[in-house]
Amino acid sequence: MTAHRTATGILGTALLATTVLLSGCATADAEPGASEDTEAASLGDLTLQLPWILNSQFIGEYLAVDEGYFAEAGLDSVNLVPGPSSAVSEVLSGAADIGMADAMTIGSIIANESAPVKIIASTYQKNPYSVLSLDTEDAIRTPEDMIGKKIGVQDVNTVLFNALLSANDIAPDEVEIVPVSYDPSPLILGEVDGYMSFLTNESILVRAEGHDAVDMAFADNGLPFVADAIIATDEMIEAEPEKLKAFLEGEIRGYTEALRDPQKGIDLMMAQTGTDLGLDAANELLCAEAANELLIVTDETAENGLFTTSETLQEQTVGTLETAGMTVAAEDMFDMSLLAEVYAEHPELIDYAG
Repeated sequence: MTAHRTATGILGTALLATTVLLSGCATADAEPGASEDTEAASLGDLTLQLPWILNSQFIGEYLAVDEGYFAEAGLDSVNLVPGPSSAVSEVLSGAADIGMADAMTIGSIIANESAPVKIIASTYQKNPYSVLSLDTEDAIRTPEDMIGKKIGVQDVNTVLFNALLSANDIAPDEVEIVPVSYDPSPLILGEVDGYMSFLTNESILVRAEGHDAVDMAFADNGLPFVADAIIATDEMIEAEPEKLKAFLEGEIRGYTEALRDPQKGIDLMMAQTGTDLGLDAANELLCAEAANELLIVTDETAENGLFTTSETLQEQTVGTLETAGMTVAAEDMFDMSLLAEVYAEHPELIDYAG
């Protein structure tokens, strides 16, 4: 079973030993949006700490490298370091220039340790968490449907699940939490009534195995927050803004390609790492398509471009953190100024739909 995880579900686990260096080669004729005079504008190398293994979750990065988008923006190479990882500690220690994590992990460290990091872009405009249930008369379609039910929750996700209960005025003793792993077999076997899932992982795979299922998304039921967010330290934002902007430009172009042709990204990912990791190409494509449709693209991105996070969504994100017991101000967590500069300099990138 394929694994697609962001940092909340893997906080505290060890990094995989493998580091993959992916270097892009600029094409002779730069496409619209590419930086001019790439050689003169070289900004060196950049290391990105990812939250999970190199799978379909990161086909935008794969395509940005393979199509030369990072190189055309001025970077010599982008080094993708696979997880599992929370990413924040690697960025704070200097082991990685930038990282990818979800808002719960980032906000927790900012709230509890005053960590000098900011979200500079958000891949997922909606978080991927859901309560998954089989599509029967007892399916969990609303938060109230959880009352009196057994819900499988991974230990590291207990705080987030309790925040879901709190956001919907459900007392903890009204639901029976059953500890589970990242295998949804207890749901299929009837050992639990609901299972804490990812819209881009277990939800897809349970259906792929022939089961009709229902998702109750956290984002639509009181817990909106961004995920797969790009973070950088305050120091790097101040000292190396052009390097970060070059990365963001490449990211936008890579994810534009991934939205337009996810199969191309899957083929590339499978050829480079997916086969060795034992991933299933058909399932990976389903996961990528779900991420594109459910998490990455919104009305706001259609208007303002990929990775943008409105002030409203920023406030909703910190509101979710407060529900989970973490207090942090939006300005201490988000800095979208570099992304705004990229779009001001390359307005054609806003039209990712073509």
